[in-house]
Amino acid sequence: MKHKEGFVDEGRKKKTVTYYADLIITGGGLSGVCAAITAARQGLKVILVQDRPVLGGNASSEVRLWVLGATSHMGNNNRWSREGGVIDELLVENTYQNPEGNPIIFDMILLDWVNREPNIILLLNTAVYEVEKDGADSISGLKAFCSQNSTEYHLGAPLFCDASGDGIVGFLAGAAFRMGAESSEELDEAMAPDADYGELLGHSLYFYSKDTGKPVQFTAPSFALDVSKEIPRFRNFKANEYGCQLWWVEHGGRLDTVHDTEQIKWELWRVVYGIWDYIKNSGKFPEAETMTLEWVGMIPGKRESRRFEGDFMLSQRDLIEQRTYPDAVAYGGWSIDLHPADGVFSERQPCNQWHSKGVFHIPYRCLYSRNISNLFLAGRIISVSHVAFGATRVMATSAYTGQAVAMAAKVCKDKALLPRDIFERGHIDLLQRELMKNGQHIPGVVLHDADDLVQQAQLTASSQLAFSAFDSANLIWKPLEIAAAQLIPLDQGRAPVFSLPIRTAEDTEVEVQLRTSSRRGGFTPDTTLGTNRLSLTAGIHEIALDFGAELTEAQYVFLTFLKNPLIQLPYTGQRITGLLSVYNGVNKKVSNNGQQRPPADAGVDEFEFWCPQRRPEGHNIAVKLSEPIRLFGAENLRNGVDRPVSQPNAWVADSRDANPSLCLEWNKAQTIGCIDLCFDTDFDHAMESVLMTHPERVMPFCVRSYRIEDAAGRVVYQKKNNYQTRNSVTFEQPLVTDKLIVYVEHPSENIPAAVFAMRCYALRRR
Repeated sequence: MKHKEGFVDEGRKKKTVTYYADLIITGGGLSGVCAAITAARQGLKVILVQDRPVLGGNASSEVRLWVLGATSHMGNNNRWSREGGVIDELLVENTYQNPEGNPIIFDMILLDWVNREPNIILLLNTAVYEVEKDGADSISGLKAFCSQNSTEYHLGAPLFCDASGDGIVGFLAGAAFRMGAESSEELDEAMAPDADYGELLGHSLYFYSKDTGKPVQFTAPSFALDVSKEIPRFRNFKANEYGCQLWWVEHGGRLDTVHDTEQIKWELWRVVYGIWDYIKNSGKFPEAETMTLEWVGMIPGKRESRRFEGDFMLSQRDLIEQRTYPDAVAYGGWSIDLHPADGVFSERQPCNQWHSKGVFHIPYRCLYSRNISNLFLAGRIISVSHVAFGATRVMATSAYTGQAVAMAAKVCKDKALLPRDIFERGHIDLLQRELMKNGQHIPGVVLHDADDLVQQAQLTASSQLAFSAFDSANLIWKPLEIAAAQLIPLDQGRAPVFSLPIRTAEDTEVEVQLRTSSRRGGFTPDTTLGTNRLSLTAGIHEIALDFGAELTEAQYVFLTFLKNPLIQLPYTGQRITGLLSVYNGVNKKVSNNGQQRPPADAGVDEFEFWCPQRRPEGHNIAVKLSEPIRLFGAENLRNGVDRPVSQPNAWVADSRDANPSLCLEWNKAQTIGCIDLCFDTDFDHAMESVLMTHPERVMPFCVRSYRIEDAAGRVVYQKKNNYQTRNSVTFEQPLVTDKLIVYVEHPSENIPAAVFAMRCYALRRR
């Protein structure tokens, strides 16, 4: 292209492009990405504005922090708590494509998922710098500039979502916000920090190293810090730590974490290069002789800046007491994770993590500005106190709020509403229903969907699991070095007698307790229903455990074996949806020392942690029951809960059924445009996105192959090599039939086929 211009005395104007959409989302972190994908699939025209060259924010290859939320590295009592919907799709896809945790591959997946949606206009390297308003409380448009193509964008829409992390849109629009901590008196928060601890969390910056197999020298830059003199924790350095294992390399909590970010970054560079200089040149790390510095972050991962005020502000007691709200649209489950403002320069421990006993609600009223009428909030800027922010700020939780906002935008468009109207005019039920139909689990809320044709069908299965024992062939014997428990779902009524073989090296006593949670749907075993103490001589003994317990409702119980290294328990390689073993172990990554013992004045519960082991460990304890458990029937497919909570909530086929199937029959022919199926991708597995590796690409419980036939026996759909949680089957030409049969294959000989939900709709949809 040839182009030539002469002198222009009045100067030249930037190239300008104007776009209009239904929803403009600022910020391409996981909250913005999940919001954009969710909204686009609902038919909204979306503009996603991201000021970086990649998507993912702190999860991107620019920062390289692993994605976590309520699962908390599987180190808390939040069972089956991984977030659903789009963030689940992304993490399941990443585990399938990228079990090694390569951050570049995660970048690729995010770009691919956004690029697939024709309703999304993606503007990378584009920074919003001005907000236009058509009234004191209403945004009409944004101005943004892309440095890569020298183009200014004028962006207009009726609805806006700020998922930018620093809240640039809300800030420029004049929305009420806060920075720093509230006093303990304002919101009755015992954990509110004082000035000595500091009121802001800082930034972190990571590096990657690798072993080259030959000696490598390192010459530090002139700006590198002498960490042995200035970093109190320098003696704790490890040569083999890299990436977000270095989360504690933190700075900036005493500064303005918005406007001082570049200054903070330089200080973190000084620290990082100083750490590597110390590792390479202090002589104290001979194992580092052949290691080189492979990558250093160019932008810091930011934890905290502005938090915007909604119509409700979540605070400490909401989390710790697990308060429920009628407008819940999301949940969290990370610990209240606060850090000293001095970060790496502090003498204090690098974080204080205090867990609640389970997950907590995030109300819809936290997700829109209280004084800008058409502004949604998503990600870490939602309406929470500084203390509650310590738990809601993590990325999977942030993504979950983005999905909720996107569906709310759909409701707003369809009903000509503003964000606040959804709550005030009684549309929360609709919002919750549409979220759950698209995979968003909301604790304590059940999907009641009148449009689901499965609700009117006669539903039968070729078989269903009546669980009475695990496979006792090829037992795996393990010493009871830490207390262990088998989670077992029971119906109301008298608990069965449990039996199993136990092997002892010498005469000893075994203590077994039957425990449950004091909170319905909880997994903190804080209530003991009965205790059996048995004296055993050396050898193998078949023991029977009768606790005489009466259960008033269906719930999970913990068959709990207290620690005794002289005893060996039998384990099995068989795995079944809704059954799980847990241990009273330690997970230092999340300040889990087996028991949470907070200071008396912290306003936090004391309790034990009972957590699963990651596969290939985590075998089930090979127990037998005197009466079979019949909680795995086909009716679970339409009970409105798509994961284990108080019961498994899944249809599980009998493992001896060679051709498991589900049959739906109606009194008259139905027009079916879409079928949704929900499979078990192990909501208990954390699926960290980077750095940590995973033992398998496909979750072992997931049905890999299935087919759907109509009344005439014609195969109307077939799927092989499935690995995703939700399969939405859309027919270009709707089916007209009075019968459907779904044939599923067992995932393996050790794992029977399971399905959480099946829904059929007359209309085609995403």
